[in-house]
Amino acid sequence: MTIRHTRRVFLSAATMMAAALAATACGSPQDTASGGGDAAPVKVGLVYSQSGPLASYGKQYLEGFKAGLDYATKGTGKVGDRKIELTEVDDAGDPAKAVSAAKDQIGKGAKIIAGSTASGVALQVAPIAAQNKALFISGPAATDAVTGANKYTFRSGRQSYQDVVTAKSFIGDAAGKKVVVFAQDGAFGDANEAAVKAVIGGAGATVSSVRAPASATEFTPFASQIKAAKPDLLFVAWAGTTAPAMWQTLDQQGVLASTTVVTGLDIRASWPTFGAAGSKISFLSHYFDGASDTEAAKALKAKVGTIDLFHPDGFTAAQMVVRAVQEGGDDVDKMVKALEGWQFDSVKGQMSIRAEDHALLQPMYQAKLTGSGTEYTATAQKTLTGDETTPPVTQMKG
Repeated sequence: MTIRHTRRVFLSAATMMAAALAATACGSPQDTASGGGDAAPVKVGLVYSQSGPLASYGKQYLEGFKAGLDYATKGTGKVGDRKIELTEVDDAGDPAKAVSAAKDQIGKGAKIIAGSTASGVALQVAPIAAQNKALFISGPAATDAVTGANKYTFRSGRQSYQDVVTAKSFIGDAAGKKVVVFAQDGAFGDANEAAVKAVIGGAGATVSSVRAPASATEFTPFASQIKAAKPDLLFVAWAGTTAPAMWQTLDQQGVLASTTVVTGLDIRASWPTFGAAGSKISFLSHYFDGASDTEAAKALKAKVGTIDLFHPDGFTAAQMVVRAVQEGGDDVDKMVKALEGWQFDSVKGQMSIRAEDHALLQPMYQAKLTGSGTEYTATAQKTLTGDETTPPVTQMKG
């Protein structure tokens, strides 16, 4: 409910007209377009994983979004006189639930949908945005296919190419180098092997793989295969409860001492799974607490305490939402234009949205762990700039 405060001032019709014209001339474009103080809120649907296997990622995204909104609106939660009204919906990592939720939010007046913790979800929501001419800002979902999905789809996190090119940076010039991918059988392993072959193999390396059944609990035979291959780089893509045993075996069999072993640094809760091997692994990293010292990082840390992997994705998404509304009002096509080519400072540093395909160009990190178990601390060994991790331009699909 809007409460109007009435001043006991009686103005002639001419005076009232003059006052109205003056207010229009002095107000912001958003005030003018939306009627000033009586402006309707901007409805934003946050469709992400509150439950399901990626719930911890979703929690970080939401915390980051709220911190980013506070930062971008200077604590007001408004753009001009318009409140950013958030509606949170749990997709549980289920694409069908996410599609239903996105349609429902758009039907209720939301012109902006943000979230998508899971890649499979993002790929199903993106077409809904195009069909309904709504702005979609995908979150932690890393699949490269979100980039260039359609003109209404953007991302606030990194993509898989940026992960793999960061791994490549550990061996410098890849020409003539031998790279082995160690992964589980299945779609996750397939995707990682394909990415390494495309990115590092495409740069001149010879890429092969050692694959293990997802049910495997004994890893000595796989460690022997890896050592026999004598790679310059071992890229490990692993998920699940067998990770501690896998890392212990690679360490005990001398794999970690014989080559450069690279894997992605996941959320802090996963760090103890590396056991004693953690300090011997080279990590590619999207983000960890202390990776940057930007003003945005300081603001985020003040809100959430220890910054974790996907806090920056939410923070950046909120900045993008505010930019879109500031420049586009309720016109989604103007929102799109406002984001295309936009360069801004965020938690990681300078970010740039490539106009051609909406790739988010951003810094990435080489990291090391020191300490052990629950006491591990991550430090940046090198920061790669957005130019150094730029993915190839993708043809916009729609």
